Amino acid sequence: MPLQGAQGRLRGSLNATPPTTPHSGLAGNQTGPWCLEVSIPDELFFSLGLVSLVENMLVVAAIAKNRNLHSPMYYFICCLAVSDLLVSVSNVLETAVMLLLEAGVLAAWAGVVQQLDNAIDVFICGSMVSSLCFLGAIAVDRYITIFYALRYHSIVTLPRARWAIATIWAASVVCSTLFIAYYDCTAVLLCLVSFFLALVVLMAVLYMHMLARACLHARSIARLHKRWRPVHQGLGLKGAATLSILLGSFFLCWGPFFLHLTLIVLCPQHPTCSCVFKNFKLFLTLIICNSIVDPLIYAFRSQELRKTLKEVLLCSW
Repeated sequence: MPLQGAQGRLRGSLNATPPTTPHSGLAGNQTGPWCLEVSIPDELFFSLGLVSLVENMLVVAAIAKNRNLHSPMYYFICCLAVSDLLVSVSNVLETAVMLLLEAGVLAAWAGVVQQLDNAIDVFICGSMVSSLCFLGAIAVDRYITIFYALRYHSIVTLPRARWAIATIWAASVVCSTLFIAYYDCTAVLLCLVSFFLALVVLMAVLYMHMLARACLHARSIARLHKRWRPVHQGLGLKGAATLSILLGSFFLCWGPFFLHLTLIVLCPQHPTCSCVFKNFKLFLTLIICNSIVDPLIYAFRSQELRKTLKEVLLCSW
């Protein structure tokens, strides 16, 4: 798909509205009068990126400071924070470059800007892939913690965790490079969508299995104390609420972006699909919102990390 004006290769390929066909009978963007386009102000986009940047930097600083947090689980959380940080920074940086190009400030540096844009595109795609991978890694780690508690430290060792982290980062770089190089290839888009769907299924199955085990364990304990119903129902409701927040926020923030990719493959010329394409910046904004939500779900619920975070904020290094 062709690039549009000052847009980078990633945004140009994903956000480009296909040209109209002679028999379409619609306007140049192939959208009807009912088409809804949600406008995201640049100020809001930059503000969300800044919040995500600060929040995830605090998570990384807290884990780096406290040696008690130097464990595989927190290494995965730290890498998730780094990925989310890169997602926000790279998106905000590319938006800033696009605005400067539109204003003519960088017109004399077109060649340099193109190389910079290609690098930013690799960062955007790579950080997205790594963020999704580390969400999956955290789910697998928690699953092993619950179902193989006695063998956890022999299964999830620091060397294995480091190898897993290095593999995820390397795979993310390779995938992002291939995606940017072959952005107009249908097979590449299908691979990304398939990867997302597989990750959704994996996380849903693992977390639902963990919830079922927790409820079963609570029921067994409650039966010993002869008060099964209140305890079991309370834990079930709390666990279901936590599971809904975890999976709901993940699907709400990432789902629209991958729906966008799916529609590019399935119906690039359809007016309804063109309406979806017009909201690409909204989908990127939702991904940045996910970068803000992730630390609240995975990091700040840890009492040890919150305590360290207070020390970091008070500059007591």
